[in-house]
Amino acid sequence: MALDMGGEHSLSRRAMRAELLDAETELKLAYAWRDHRDEEALHRLVTAYMRLAISMAAKFKRYGAPMNDLIQEAGLGLMKAADKFDPDRGVRFSTYAVWWIKASIQDYVMRNWSMVRTGSTSSQKSLFFNMRRVQARLEREALAAGQNLDKHQMRQMIATEVGVPLHDVEMMEGRLAGSDYSLNATQSVDDEGREWIDALEDTSTQAAEIVEEAHDTEQLRDWLIVAMQALNDRERFIVRERKLREEPRTLESLGEELGLSKERVRQLEAAAFAKMRKTLEAQSKEVRSFFVA
Repeated sequence: MALDMGGEHSLSRRAMRAELLDAETELKLAYAWRDHRDEEALHRLVTAYMRLAISMAAKFKRYGAPMNDLIQEAGLGLMKAADKFDPDRGVRFSTYAVWWIKASIQDYVMRNWSMVRTGSTSSQKSLFFNMRRVQARLEREALAAGQNLDKHQMRQMIATEVGVPLHDVEMMEGRLAGSDYSLNATQSVDDEGREWIDALEDTSTQAAEIVEEAHDTEQLRDWLIVAMQALNDRERFIVRERKLREEPRTLESLGEELGLSKERVRQLEAAAFAKMRKTLEAQSKEVRSFFVA
Protein backbone atom coordinates (compact mmCIF):
# COMPACT_ATOMS: atom_id res chain seq x y z
CA MET A 1 0.00 0.00 0.00
CA ALA A 2 1.48 3.35 -1.03
CA LEU A 3 1.28 6.30 1.30
CA ASP A 4 -0.62 9.26 -0.17
CA MET A 5 1.32 11.98 1.59
CA GLY A 6 -0.01 15.11 -0.14
CA GLY A 7 0.87 18.46 1.39
CA GLU A 8 2.01 18.82 4.99
CA HIS A 9 -1.07 20.75 6.17
CA SER A 10 -3.62 18.63 4.31
CA LEU A 11 -2.04 15.46 5.63
CA SER A 12 -2.05 16.83 9.17
CA ARG A 13 -5.74 17.71 8.88
CA ARG A 14 -6.61 14.23 7.59
CA ALA A 15 -4.57 12.64 10.37
CA MET A 16 -6.36 14.63 13.04
CA ARG A 17 -9.74 13.53 11.63
CA ALA A 18 -8.75 9.85 11.54
CA GLU A 19 -10.52 7.40 13.81
CA LEU A 20 -9.18 6.58 17.25
CA LEU A 21 -8.79 2.84 17.67
CA ASP A 22 -9.58 1.04 20.87
CA ALA A 23 -7.44 -1.93 21.86
CA GLU A 24 -9.94 -4.52 20.60
CA THR A 25 -10.35 -2.94 17.14
CA GLU A 26 -6.61 -2.43 16.83
CA LEU A 27 -6.03 -6.10 17.63
CA LYS A 28 -8.56 -7.26 15.01
CA LEU A 29 -6.94 -5.09 12.34
CA ALA A 30 -3.47 -6.34 13.23
CA TYR A 31 -4.60 -9.97 12.97
CA ALA A 32 -6.37 -9.29 9.66
CA TRP A 33 -3.20 -7.86 8.19
CA ARG A 34 -0.80 -10.43 9.62
CA ASP A 35 -2.87 -13.52 8.86
CA HIS A 36 -4.78 -12.52 5.75
CA ARG A 37 -2.78 -9.59 4.31
CA ASP A 38 -5.96 -7.51 4.37
CA GLU A 39 -4.87 -4.19 2.89
CA GLU A 40 -8.00 -2.39 4.08
CA ALA A 41 -7.15 -3.39 7.65
CA LEU A 42 -3.55 -2.17 7.12
CA HIS A 43 -4.84 1.14 5.77
CA ARG A 44 -7.07 1.72 8.80
CA LEU A 45 -4.26 0.80 11.20
CA VAL A 46 -1.71 3.09 9.55
CA THR A 47 -4.14 5.98 9.04
CA ALA A 48 -5.22 5.86 12.68
CA TYR A 49 -1.66 6.32 13.90
CA MET A 50 -0.45 8.79 11.26
CA ARG A 51 -1.01 11.58 13.78
CA LEU A 52 1.59 9.86 15.98
CA ALA A 53 4.06 9.75 13.08
CA ILE A 54 3.51 13.46 12.29
CA SER A 55 3.94 14.40 15.94
CA MET A 56 7.27 12.55 16.12
CA ALA A 57 8.46 14.04 12.81
CA ALA A 58 7.87 17.57 14.17
CA LYS A 59 10.40 16.92 16.94
CA PHE A 60 13.18 16.63 14.36
CA LYS A 61 12.52 19.93 12.53
CA ARG A 62 15.47 21.53 14.34
CA TYR A 63 17.87 19.47 12.23
CA GLY A 64 16.94 21.49 9.15
CA ALA A 65 15.19 18.77 7.14
CA PRO A 66 11.98 19.68 5.26
CA MET A 67 8.90 18.78 7.27
CA ASN A 68 7.32 16.98 4.31
CA ASP A 69 10.37 14.72 4.06
CA LEU A 70 10.33 14.04 7.79
CA ILE A 71 6.65 13.07 7.61
CA GLN A 72 7.38 10.82 4.64
CA GLU A 73 10.09 9.00 6.58
CA ALA A 74 7.84 8.77 9.64
CA GLY A 75 5.14 7.24 7.47
CA LEU A 76 7.59 4.69 6.11
CA GLY A 77 8.60 3.78 9.65
CA LEU A 78 4.93 3.40 10.56
CA MET A 79 4.37 1.10 7.56
CA LYS A 80 7.35 -1.03 8.55
CA ALA A 81 6.06 -1.24 12.11
CA ALA A 82 2.65 -2.42 10.86
CA ASP A 83 4.28 -5.06 8.71
CA LYS A 84 6.40 -6.44 11.56
CA PHE A 85 3.91 -6.06 14.44
CA ASP A 86 3.01 -9.26 16.25
CA PRO A 87 -0.38 -8.89 18.00
CA ASP A 88 0.24 -12.05 20.03
CA ARG A 89 2.79 -10.26 22.20
CA GLY A 90 0.12 -8.25 24.02
CA VAL A 91 1.68 -4.85 23.27
CA ARG A 92 -0.27 -1.89 21.91
CA PHE A 93 0.63 -1.06 18.33
CA SER A 94 1.41 2.58 19.17
CA THR A 95 4.06 1.50 21.72
CA TYR A 96 5.69 -0.76 19.13
CA ALA A 97 5.42 1.73 16.27
CA VAL A 98 7.21 4.52 18.15
CA TRP A 99 10.57 2.78 17.83
CA TRP A 100 10.24 2.12 14.09
CA ILE A 101 9.09 5.68 13.38
CA LYS A 102 11.93 7.17 15.39
CA ALA A 103 14.54 4.93 13.76
CA SER A 104 13.31 5.80 10.26
CA ILE A 105 13.43 9.56 10.93
CA GLN A 106 16.84 9.39 12.60
CA ASP A 107 18.33 7.45 9.69
CA TYR A 108 16.96 10.05 7.27
CA VAL A 109 18.33 12.99 9.28
CA MET A 110 21.78 11.45 9.53
CA ARG A 111 21.87 10.57 5.82
CA ASN A 112 21.01 14.14 4.87
CA TRP A 113 22.82 16.12 7.58
CA SER A 114 26.09 16.25 5.65
CA MET A 115 27.81 14.92 2.54
CA VAL A 116 30.34 13.48 5.03
CA ARG A 117 28.89 10.47 6.75
CA THR A 118 28.08 11.69 10.25
CA GLY A 119 27.76 8.37 12.04
CA SER A 120 27.07 4.72 11.39
CA THR A 121 27.21 2.94 14.74
CA SER A 122 24.49 3.03 17.40
CA SER A 123 26.79 4.94 19.79
CA GLN A 124 27.53 7.60 17.15
CA LYS A 125 23.81 7.91 16.37
CA SER A 126 23.04 8.35 20.08
CA LEU A 127 25.75 10.99 20.32
CA PHE A 128 24.43 12.86 17.28
CA PHE A 129 20.92 13.22 18.67
CA ASN A 130 21.81 13.74 22.34
CA MET A 131 25.09 15.66 22.40
CA ARG A 132 23.64 19.19 22.42
CA ARG A 133 20.99 18.32 25.02
CA VAL A 134 23.51 16.63 27.32
CA GLN A 135 25.99 19.48 26.91
CA ALA A 136 23.35 22.09 27.79
CA ARG A 137 22.35 20.17 30.92
CA LEU A 138 25.97 19.73 32.04
CA GLU A 139 26.63 23.44 31.51
CA ARG A 140 23.59 24.35 33.63
CA GLU A 141 24.68 21.99 36.40
CA ALA A 142 28.25 23.34 36.32
CA LEU A 143 26.99 26.92 36.44
CA ALA A 144 24.74 26.12 39.40
CA ALA A 145 27.68 24.55 41.23
CA GLY A 146 29.95 27.50 40.44
CA GLN A 147 32.26 25.38 38.28
CA ASN A 148 34.06 26.59 35.19
CA LEU A 149 34.60 23.65 32.82
CA ASP A 150 37.06 23.87 29.94
CA LYS A 151 36.36 22.24 26.56
CA HIS A 152 38.31 19.08 27.35
CA GLN A 153 36.47 18.54 30.64
CA MET A 154 33.12 19.10 28.94
CA ARG A 155 33.93 16.61 26.17
CA GLN A 156 35.04 14.05 28.73
CA MET A 157 31.83 14.47 30.72
CA ILE A 158 29.71 14.16 27.56
CA ALA A 159 31.56 10.98 26.58
CA THR A 160 30.92 9.50 30.03
CA GLU A 161 27.28 10.58 30.04
CA VAL A 162 26.44 9.21 26.58
CA GLY A 163 28.74 6.18 26.93
CA VAL A 164 30.98 6.76 23.92
CA PRO A 165 34.76 7.18 23.46
CA LEU A 166 36.19 10.68 23.84
CA HIS A 167 37.41 10.79 20.23
CA ASP A 168 33.82 10.21 19.04
CA VAL A 169 32.73 13.32 20.94
CA GLU A 170 35.58 15.36 19.42
CA MET A 171 34.72 14.12 15.90
CA MET A 172 30.99 14.80 16.29
CA GLU A 173 31.62 18.25 17.73
CA GLY A 174 33.56 19.19 14.62
CA ARG A 175 30.90 17.84 12.27
CA LEU A 176 28.07 19.59 14.08
CA ALA A 177 29.96 22.88 14.17
CA GLY A 178 29.40 23.82 10.52
CA SER A 179 27.61 22.99 7.31
CA ASP A 180 28.80 21.74 3.94
CA TYR A 181 30.02 24.37 1.49
CA SER A 182 30.26 24.15 -2.27
CA LEU A 183 33.74 24.17 -3.79
CA ASN A 184 32.26 26.37 -6.52
CA ALA A 185 31.42 29.12 -4.04
CA THR A 186 33.54 32.28 -4.36
CA GLN A 187 36.09 32.88 -1.61
CA SER A 188 35.25 36.58 -1.19
CA VAL A 189 33.76 39.49 -3.07
CA ASP A 190 37.23 41.05 -3.38
CA ASP A 191 38.82 38.02 -5.01
CA GLU A 192 37.44 38.58 -8.52
CA GLY A 193 35.09 35.64 -8.26
CA ARG A 194 37.81 33.07 -7.52
CA GLU A 195 36.24 29.79 -6.43
CA TRP A 196 37.45 27.59 -3.59
CA ILE A 197 38.09 24.74 -6.01
CA ASP A 198 40.76 26.89 -7.69
CA ALA A 199 42.76 26.84 -4.45
CA LEU A 200 42.97 23.04 -4.29
CA GLU A 201 46.26 21.42 -5.20
CA ASP A 202 46.20 19.54 -8.49
CA THR A 203 47.18 15.99 -7.52
CA SER A 204 47.01 14.60 -11.06
CA THR A 205 50.21 13.56 -12.82
CA GLN A 206 51.97 16.54 -14.43
CA ALA A 207 53.29 16.59 -18.00
CA ALA A 208 56.94 16.43 -16.91
CA GLU A 209 56.24 13.40 -14.72
CA ILE A 210 54.39 11.65 -17.56
CA VAL A 211 57.33 12.17 -19.92
CA GLU A 212 59.82 11.06 -17.28
CA GLU A 213 57.82 7.95 -16.45
CA ALA A 214 57.46 7.04 -20.13
CA HIS A 215 61.21 7.45 -20.61
CA ASP A 216 62.00 5.28 -17.57
CA THR A 217 59.55 2.61 -18.73
CA GLU A 218 61.12 2.51 -22.19
CA GLN A 219 64.60 2.31 -20.65
CA LEU A 220 63.60 -0.59 -18.41
CA ARG A 221 62.04 -2.35 -21.37
CA ASP A 222 65.28 -2.05 -23.36
CA TRP A 223 67.33 -3.34 -20.43
CA LEU A 224 64.96 -6.28 -20.00
CA ILE A 225 65.22 -7.20 -23.69
CA VAL A 226 69.03 -7.20 -23.48
CA ALA A 227 68.96 -9.28 -20.28
CA MET A 228 66.57 -11.81 -21.87
CA GLN A 229 68.87 -12.16 -24.89
CA ALA A 230 71.59 -13.47 -22.56
CA LEU A 231 69.41 -16.53 -21.81
CA ASN A 232 69.00 -19.70 -23.81
CA ASP A 233 65.63 -20.66 -25.28
CA ARG A 234 64.54 -22.81 -22.35
CA GLU A 235 65.51 -20.21 -19.75
CA ARG A 236 63.70 -17.48 -21.70
CA PHE A 237 60.60 -19.68 -21.86
CA ILE A 238 60.64 -20.31 -18.11
CA VAL A 239 61.12 -16.61 -17.21
CA ARG A 240 58.43 -15.52 -19.65
CA GLU A 241 55.89 -18.07 -18.35
CA ARG A 242 56.72 -17.46 -14.70
CA LYS A 243 57.10 -13.66 -14.60
CA LEU A 244 55.77 -12.00 -17.74
CA ARG A 245 52.34 -13.62 -18.05
CA GLU A 246 49.23 -12.00 -16.58
CA GLU A 247 48.59 -15.28 -14.74
CA PRO A 248 52.01 -16.85 -13.98
CA ARG A 249 52.30 -20.57 -14.43
CA THR A 250 53.33 -22.94 -11.65
CA LEU A 251 56.58 -24.88 -11.46
CA GLU A 252 54.57 -28.09 -11.72
CA SER A 253 52.86 -27.18 -14.99
CA LEU A 254 56.15 -26.08 -16.58
CA GLY A 255 57.85 -29.27 -15.39
CA GLU A 256 55.14 -31.38 -17.01
CA GLU A 257 55.47 -29.51 -20.32
CA LEU A 258 59.30 -29.63 -20.36
CA GLY A 259 59.57 -33.15 -18.99
CA LEU A 260 61.46 -31.94 -15.90
CA SER A 261 60.92 -32.14 -12.18
CA LYS A 262 59.55 -29.21 -10.24
CA GLU A 263 62.91 -28.79 -8.49
CA ARG A 264 64.79 -28.74 -11.80
CA VAL A 265 62.54 -26.02 -13.16
CA ARG A 266 63.15 -23.98 -10.01
CA GLN A 267 66.92 -24.37 -10.46
CA LEU A 268 66.73 -23.27 -14.09
CA GLU A 269 64.61 -20.27 -13.09
CA ALA A 270 67.15 -19.26 -10.42
CA ALA A 271 70.03 -19.65 -12.88
CA ALA A 272 68.18 -17.51 -15.46
CA PHE A 273 67.61 -14.75 -12.91
CA ALA A 274 71.29 -14.84 -11.95
CA LYS A 275 72.28 -14.37 -15.62
CA MET A 276 69.84 -11.50 -16.05
CA ARG A 277 71.05 -9.81 -12.89
CA LYS A 278 74.64 -10.02 -14.08
CA THR A 279 73.72 -8.51 -17.45
CA LEU A 280 71.70 -5.71 -15.83
CA GLU A 281 74.54 -4.88 -13.43
CA ALA A 282 76.94 -4.64 -16.38
CA GLN A 283 74.56 -2.28 -18.18
CA SER A 284 74.24 -0.19 -15.03
CA LYS A 285 78.01 0.22 -14.88
CA GLU A 286 78.09 1.28 -18.53
CA VAL A 287 75.39 3.90 -17.89
CA ARG A 288 77.22 5.29 -14.84
CA SER A 289 80.55 5.47 -16.70
CA PHE A 290 78.83 7.25 -19.59
CA PHE A 291 77.54 10.03 -17.37
CA VAL A 292 80.81 10.28 -15.37
CA ALA A 293 82.76 10.68 -18.60
